Amino acid sequence: MNRNEEVILIDGPVGAIETLVENPGAPRGIALVCHPHPLFGGANTNKVTHALARTFTRMDYVSLRPNFRGVGGSAGKHDEGRGETEDMLAVLAEARRRFGDLPVALAGFSFGAYVQTRVAQALAEAGHPAQRLVLVGTAAGHVEGARKYETGAVASDAIVIHGAHDETVPLANVLSWAEPLDLPVIVVPGADHFFHRRLHVIRDIVTRAWRH
Repeated sequence: MNRNEEVILIDGPVGAIETLVENPGAPRGIALVCHPHPLFGGANTNKVTHALARTFTRMDYVSLRPNFRGVGGSAGKHDEGRGETEDMLAVLAEARRRFGDLPVALAGFSFGAYVQTRVAQALAEAGHPAQRLVLVGTAAGHVEGARKYETGAVASDAIVIHGAHDETVPLANVLSWAEPLDLPVIVVPGADHFFHRRLHVIRDIVTRAWRH
Protein backbone atom coordinates (compact mmCIF):
# COMPACT_ATOMS: atom_id res chain seq x y z
CA MET A 1 0.00 0.00 0.00
CA ASN A 2 1.38 3.42 -0.90
CA ARG A 3 1.07 6.56 1.17
CA ASN A 4 -1.91 7.83 -0.83
CA GLU A 5 -4.02 4.74 -0.12
CA GLU A 6 -6.38 4.34 2.82
CA VAL A 7 -7.97 1.12 4.06
CA ILE A 8 -11.59 1.45 5.16
CA LEU A 9 -14.23 -1.04 6.28
CA ILE A 10 -17.65 -0.64 4.68
CA ASP A 11 -20.78 -2.26 6.08
CA GLY A 12 -22.06 -4.82 3.58
CA PRO A 13 -24.92 -7.33 3.44
CA VAL A 14 -22.92 -9.98 5.35
CA GLY A 15 -20.47 -7.81 7.26
CA ALA A 16 -17.38 -5.73 6.64
CA ILE A 17 -16.03 -5.08 3.14
CA GLU A 18 -12.34 -4.19 3.32
CA THR A 19 -11.63 -1.52 0.71
CA LEU A 20 -8.55 0.32 -0.50
CA VAL A 21 -9.33 3.94 -1.34
CA GLU A 22 -7.11 6.30 -3.29
CA ASN A 23 -8.41 9.86 -3.48
CA PRO A 24 -6.71 12.41 -5.75
CA GLY A 25 -8.51 15.27 -4.03
CA ALA A 26 -11.57 16.98 -5.56
CA PRO A 27 -12.44 13.86 -7.61
CA ARG A 28 -14.49 14.17 -10.79
CA GLY A 29 -15.76 10.61 -10.58
CA ILE A 30 -15.83 7.34 -8.66
CA ALA A 31 -14.00 4.29 -9.99
CA LEU A 32 -14.94 0.91 -8.53
CA VAL A 33 -12.28 -1.68 -9.36
CA CYS A 34 -12.78 -5.43 -8.81
CA HIS A 35 -10.10 -8.10 -8.43
CA PRO A 36 -9.86 -11.65 -9.84
CA HIS A 37 -11.27 -14.87 -8.39
CA PRO A 38 -10.81 -15.06 -4.60
CA LEU A 39 -10.51 -18.85 -4.56
CA PHE A 40 -7.52 -18.65 -6.92
CA GLY A 41 -5.52 -16.04 -5.04
CA GLY A 42 -7.38 -12.92 -6.17
CA ALA A 43 -7.24 -9.86 -3.91
CA ASN A 44 -7.41 -6.10 -4.20
CA THR A 45 -3.60 -5.98 -4.31
CA ASN A 46 -3.54 -7.83 -7.64
CA LYS A 47 -1.24 -6.03 -10.11
CA VAL A 48 -3.84 -5.61 -12.87
CA THR A 49 -6.39 -4.33 -10.37
CA HIS A 50 -3.81 -1.94 -8.94
CA ALA A 51 -2.89 -0.69 -12.41
CA LEU A 52 -6.54 0.01 -13.22
CA ALA A 53 -7.07 1.87 -9.95
CA ARG A 54 -3.96 4.00 -10.42
CA THR A 55 -5.00 4.81 -13.99
CA PHE A 56 -8.32 6.18 -12.76
CA THR A 57 -6.71 8.08 -9.90
CA ARG A 58 -4.42 9.79 -12.40
CA MET A 59 -7.56 10.84 -14.27
CA ASP A 60 -8.90 12.41 -11.06
CA TYR A 61 -11.28 9.64 -10.04
CA VAL A 62 -11.38 8.41 -6.47
CA SER A 63 -10.67 4.70 -6.81
CA LEU A 64 -12.09 2.01 -4.54
CA ARG A 65 -10.70 -1.54 -4.56
CA PRO A 66 -12.79 -3.79 -2.32
CA ASN A 67 -11.78 -7.27 -1.27
CA PHE A 68 -14.42 -9.83 -2.17
CA ARG A 69 -16.03 -11.98 0.51
CA GLY A 70 -13.57 -14.03 2.52
CA VAL A 71 -10.49 -12.11 1.32
CA GLY A 72 -8.39 -10.04 3.73
CA GLY A 73 -10.65 -8.22 6.15
CA SER A 74 -13.86 -8.82 4.19
CA ALA A 75 -16.51 -10.98 5.85
CA GLY A 76 -18.45 -13.83 4.29
CA LYS A 77 -17.79 -16.66 1.86
CA HIS A 78 -17.42 -16.74 -1.91
CA ASP A 79 -20.84 -16.53 -3.58
CA GLU A 80 -20.05 -17.02 -7.30
CA GLY A 81 -20.83 -13.41 -8.16
CA ARG A 82 -24.26 -13.04 -6.59
CA GLY A 83 -23.32 -11.78 -3.14
CA GLU A 84 -20.29 -10.02 -4.57
CA THR A 85 -22.61 -7.94 -6.75
CA GLU A 86 -24.64 -6.93 -3.69
CA ASP A 87 -21.43 -6.01 -1.88
CA MET A 88 -20.22 -3.80 -4.74
CA LEU A 89 -23.52 -1.94 -4.75
CA ALA A 90 -23.04 -1.34 -1.01
CA VAL A 91 -19.54 0.00 -1.67
CA LEU A 92 -20.89 2.37 -4.32
CA ALA A 93 -23.59 3.61 -1.95
CA GLU A 94 -20.93 4.39 0.66
CA ALA A 95 -18.72 6.04 -1.97
CA ARG A 96 -21.57 8.33 -2.99
CA ARG A 97 -22.20 9.17 0.66
CA ARG A 98 -18.55 10.13 1.14
CA PHE A 99 -17.75 11.77 -2.19
CA GLY A 100 -21.08 12.88 -3.64
CA ASP A 101 -23.24 11.82 -6.57
CA LEU A 102 -20.38 11.65 -9.09
CA PRO A 103 -20.17 9.67 -12.35
CA VAL A 104 -19.31 6.01 -11.71
CA ALA A 105 -16.77 4.03 -13.72
CA LEU A 106 -16.72 0.26 -13.26
CA ALA A 107 -13.53 -1.68 -13.89
CA GLY A 108 -12.69 -5.30 -13.28
CA PHE A 109 -10.20 -8.04 -14.04
CA SER A 110 -11.13 -11.67 -14.76
CA PHE A 111 -13.81 -12.74 -12.24
CA GLY A 112 -13.93 -9.09 -11.19
CA ALA A 113 -14.89 -8.12 -14.75
CA TYR A 114 -17.72 -10.67 -14.64
CA VAL A 115 -18.97 -9.18 -11.36
CA GLN A 116 -18.87 -5.70 -12.88
CA THR A 117 -21.15 -6.76 -15.74
CA ARG A 118 -23.66 -7.72 -13.05
CA VAL A 119 -23.16 -4.47 -11.15
CA ALA A 120 -23.66 -2.49 -14.37
CA GLN A 121 -26.91 -4.32 -15.05
CA ALA A 122 -28.17 -3.61 -11.52
CA LEU A 123 -27.29 0.08 -11.80
CA ALA A 124 -29.02 0.37 -15.18
CA GLU A 125 -32.14 -1.33 -13.87
CA ALA A 126 -32.19 1.12 -10.94
CA GLY A 127 -32.05 4.05 -13.35
CA HIS A 128 -28.48 5.07 -12.46
CA PRO A 129 -26.30 3.58 -15.22
CA ALA A 130 -22.53 3.58 -14.92
CA GLN A 131 -20.59 6.12 -16.93
CA ARG A 132 -18.52 3.38 -18.59
CA LEU A 133 -17.05 -0.08 -18.04
CA VAL A 134 -13.48 -1.32 -18.37
CA LEU A 135 -13.30 -5.12 -18.55
CA VAL A 136 -9.90 -6.85 -18.62
CA GLY A 137 -9.45 -10.59 -19.10
CA THR A 138 -13.21 -10.98 -18.76
CA ALA A 139 -14.40 -14.32 -17.41
CA ALA A 140 -16.77 -15.72 -20.04
CA GLY A 141 -17.78 -19.24 -21.03
CA HIS A 142 -15.79 -22.26 -19.85
CA VAL A 143 -12.56 -21.21 -18.17
CA GLU A 144 -9.63 -22.83 -16.42
CA GLY A 145 -10.68 -24.65 -13.25
CA ALA A 146 -13.91 -26.17 -14.65
CA ARG A 147 -15.84 -22.96 -14.17
CA LYS A 148 -18.44 -21.55 -16.52
CA TYR A 149 -19.67 -17.97 -16.73
CA GLU A 150 -22.86 -16.74 -18.36
CA THR A 151 -21.59 -13.21 -18.79
CA GLY A 152 -24.34 -10.72 -19.53
CA ALA A 153 -24.64 -7.94 -22.08
CA VAL A 154 -22.91 -4.61 -21.50
CA ALA A 155 -23.15 -1.15 -23.04
CA SER A 156 -21.63 -0.76 -26.50
CA ASP A 157 -19.03 1.73 -25.27
CA ALA A 158 -17.51 -0.72 -22.79
CA ILE A 159 -13.73 -1.01 -23.07
CA VAL A 160 -12.94 -4.73 -23.36
CA ILE A 161 -9.25 -5.68 -23.22
CA HIS A 162 -7.95 -9.23 -23.60
CA GLY A 163 -4.58 -10.92 -23.97
CA ALA A 164 -3.89 -12.75 -27.21
CA HIS A 165 -2.28 -15.60 -25.26
CA ASP A 166 -4.68 -15.75 -22.30
CA GLU A 167 -4.36 -19.29 -20.93
CA THR A 168 -7.10 -18.89 -18.30
CA VAL A 169 -9.92 -17.36 -20.35
CA PRO A 170 -9.32 -18.21 -24.01
CA LEU A 171 -9.68 -15.25 -26.34
CA ALA A 172 -12.24 -17.26 -28.32
CA ASN A 173 -14.55 -17.23 -25.29
CA VAL A 174 -14.59 -13.44 -25.12
CA LEU A 175 -15.02 -13.07 -28.87
CA SER A 176 -17.99 -15.45 -28.77
CA TRP A 177 -19.54 -13.39 -25.97
CA ALA A 178 -18.86 -10.05 -27.67
CA GLU A 179 -19.89 -10.96 -31.21
CA PRO A 180 -23.69 -10.95 -30.77
CA LEU A 181 -23.37 -7.69 -28.83
CA ASP A 182 -21.43 -5.98 -31.67
CA LEU A 183 -18.89 -5.21 -28.96
CA PRO A 184 -15.30 -4.40 -29.99
CA VAL A 185 -12.53 -6.30 -28.20
CA ILE A 186 -9.03 -4.82 -27.92
CA VAL A 187 -6.55 -7.70 -28.20
CA VAL A 188 -3.08 -7.14 -26.76
CA PRO A 189 -0.47 -9.16 -28.71
CA GLY A 190 1.81 -11.27 -26.54
CA ALA A 191 -0.23 -10.75 -23.38
CA ASP A 192 -1.18 -13.63 -21.10
CA HIS A 193 -4.07 -13.58 -18.61
CA PHE A 194 -2.13 -11.53 -16.06
CA PHE A 195 -0.66 -9.11 -18.60
CA HIS A 196 2.93 -9.69 -17.44
CA ARG A 197 5.06 -6.83 -18.77
CA ARG A 198 1.94 -5.40 -20.45
CA LEU A 199 0.33 -3.43 -17.61
CA HIS A 200 1.39 -0.16 -19.25
CA VAL A 201 -0.63 -1.15 -22.31
CA ILE A 202 -3.81 -1.39 -20.21
CA ARG A 203 -3.09 2.01 -18.71
CA ASP A 204 -2.54 3.59 -22.13
CA ILE A 205 -5.68 2.04 -23.66
CA VAL A 206 -7.91 3.26 -20.84
CA THR A 207 -6.36 6.72 -20.72
CA ARG A 208 -6.76 7.23 -24.48
CA ALA A 209 -10.32 5.92 -24.47
CA TRP A 210 -11.34 8.26 -21.66
CA ARG A 211 -10.41 11.28 -23.78
CA HIS A 212 -13.12 10.44 -26.31
